[in-house]
Parts: sequence; C-alpha cells; structure tokens
Amino acid sequence: MKILLVNCVFGFGSTGKIMLDLCRGLIEHGHEVKLCFGRGKQHNSDYATLLASPFVQKIQSLCSKFTGRGYECAPISTHHLFSVIKEWKPDVVNLHCVNANSINVAETISFLKENNIATVISNHAEFLYTGGCGHALSCEKWKIGCNDCEQIGKSYSMLPYSFVPQKTHRYWMHLQKAYSGFGKLIITGVSPWLVDRISDSPFFKSNQSFVVGNGLNTDVFSPRNYDYLLEKHQLTESQPILLHVTPNFFSPIKGGKYVLEIAKEIKESLPEAKIIIVGYRGDTSNLPENVIPVAFTKDQRELADYYTMANLTLLTSERETFSMVCAESLCCGTPVVGFKAGAPETISIKEYSRFVDYANVKLLHDAIIEMIKYKKINTINIEKSHYLYSVDRMVEGYLKCYIKVYKSEDINISR
Repeated sequence: MKILLVNCVFGFGSTGKIMLDLCRGLIEHGHEVKLCFGRGKQHNSDYATLLASPFVQKIQSLCSKFTGRGYECAPISTHHLFSVIKEWKPDVVNLHCVNANSINVAETISFLKENNIATVISNHAEFLYTGGCGHALSCEKWKIGCNDCEQIGKSYSMLPYSFVPQKTHRYWMHLQKAYSGFGKLIITGVSPWLVDRISDSPFFKSNQSFVVGNGLNTDVFSPRNYDYLLEKHQLTESQPILLHVTPNFFSPIKGGKYVLEIAKEIKESLPEAKIIIVGYRGDTSNLPENVIPVAFTKDQRELADYYTMANLTLLTSERETFSMVCAESLCCGTPVVGFKAGAPETISIKEYSRFVDYANVKLLHDAIIEMIKYKKINTINIEKSHYLYSVDRMVEGYLKCYIKVYKSEDINISR
C-alpha cells in the first residue's frame, strides 16, 4: 500500500518520534510511505516533506492568534498537502497530531471525504473532536457544540494561544460538517480511555474506533547501567529514589506542585529518599533539600538510565491520553505511582502501578510508601512491558486499520 502520514512535527517531540518509528516500521513491512509535517525544519529523509517554510509557519501562526482560529489558518500548508495527495495518490491517509497550525483540520477532512480517500484519524489528544482544546478535562461541552468555552481567557488554557477569544463553537461546527457522511473513515485513540471518549462524540456514531497504543524503542528503554548517575548525584544504591519526568514542570496540568508537596511529606516517612526531576527549568534555590533538579535531556539512553536507577516513577498530571513516561518506566523495570489521569491507569501493568484520586497528596504518599517496598519488576514482566509498548505492536495495530479501511467500500458500521 501507499500510506501517507500527516503530523505537526517529525523526528522530535513525542509524536514526532512516534512518526519516525511508524514510518520505519511500515517501510520494513514493504509499504510505500510518505510523511507530511507542518512545523520545524526540513528533515533529512527521502519520505518526509515539510509543508511550509519557517517564515510561512510564523505567518500562519500569527494569523491564528489574531483571529482565534487555531486550526483554520494554515492555507499554504493545507494546499501543499492537497497537492501531495493529488500527485502521489495514496491508498490511505492517516492524520495524527495535526495541531500547531500545521494544516486546516476541518478543510483537510472534508477534502479526504469528497475525494473518497480511505482515511484513518488518530487521536493523540482531544482537539479532533472538541472545539479545539487539547484536553477537555471535566468539561463535556464537546458533546453538544462547545459554546461558551470556559477555557477562553485562562492563563493556562487548553486551547491554542490567541490574542482574541478562540472560535470554539465555529471550529466544532466545521468538524461536524466535515465528519458527516464520511464513510471511508476509521478512528483510533492511543488508549482505551481515549477511545471511550471518542465513542461518546456525536461525530463518530457511525464510524468504527480502535485502540492503537503508542510504541517506543525497547532496545533503549530497558534496564541499564546507572552507576555513573549514582556517582554524579552523590547517591547510594540503598537510597530510595523517586523520579519525575516532565516536559513542563510549571504547567498546572502536569502537576509539578504536587511533586514538591510530596517532597515535604516524605522528609519524615522516607528521610533518606531523593526525588529527581528530569526536565526542571526554573529557579533551584528554593527547592526542598531532597529534590534534585536535572535539565531536560534529549538523550533517550540517559533518560532510560534515570528510569532504571529509580525505585518509583511519579506521575502527577491532571490528564494524560496515554503517558509515555508510564510506558518508558515500566519498560526499564521501574514501577509507577501517580494520580488517576484518564489513560495511565488503563495502559499500565496493574501489578506494578498504583493510581489514586487526583490532587490527593495523602493517598499519593501512602501509595509511595506501599510501592517503594516493591522489588524491581522481574524479567518476565519487563518482557511483557516490551511487548505491550513495542513499536512493532504499534505498527501492526495501524496496519490492521489501514487494511480494513482500504478494503472497505463503506465502513458506516454503528458501534
């Protein structure tokens, strides 16, 4: 098959790395692959195409900020994508995380529908069925139209940044029109929790939806030697170590403040324990003494070394649609403790994870005390993790969807 993937980025960031692995996996299976991406710089690859120059990207971004239309201000990127589709004639198009002004989302879906192109839409967040928020949190207005959005004007909004109020209802209506009558369409989500949400959307009542979990490089994320890290941070093998990995410690949705609260709580219950925060970018002078800040690392092997060294990995997010941190930690043999955040509790290995009610620091502390006594995950369950979160399993999952949508004249099968 000829398969066209579309994503906001390629080769970096969480979905950018996933796209790189997916492309390589599909090619290994003997398929022709192209990938179009909307943000960043041209990648040194035969199959990747940047849809707009960095200058055009900035113009499109400014347009969205001045109009409040975060998913409808990328005309140049969108028409470049259309030209690629018309020229290359893919058998299947798979839209992934197409935010950040990478393409005009509803316009692209309409184009694929009108041209009867077999399509898979893969949800890594929630903006493909809401009025534009990446996480709807407790709001359920996405089921009825996204009027009067409560995220508008918030300092840490789940909506794309804008200088003016975002047009959430307008975008929702455009999505509804685009999806309506699109028979040759399959929807995927990266976790059972996300697919349950998708099934509640009025957009997809006549379309099939499937779980295709994210995959990672299990050759990298495996138990590794970490002696140099013990020496670097002046730690001993007997010290309890908690690890928190974050792309944005100060974002409220990532719950960084709860890590600091836990640090205070464990001073008495685990006086020898240390909490390592990988990805901390801020003033370190006021951090608790039992917290070790580590700058963000792009070295995946070093990150795997930190996971292996830790006794527990700590998740404090309010919402996650998958949680690569959870998957990476389990693959390295380290159990996970955290708040219930939607997806993590549905994709983790139950025996080696504990999740408590969001923001309940006491319950989180109790779970840490319980789980810190656990031994490292044994070899059998590490192998289970490697299977569950493998790139091969992810590729096979997407391939099944591609074949299903490509071979079907019409897939309007009610759930």
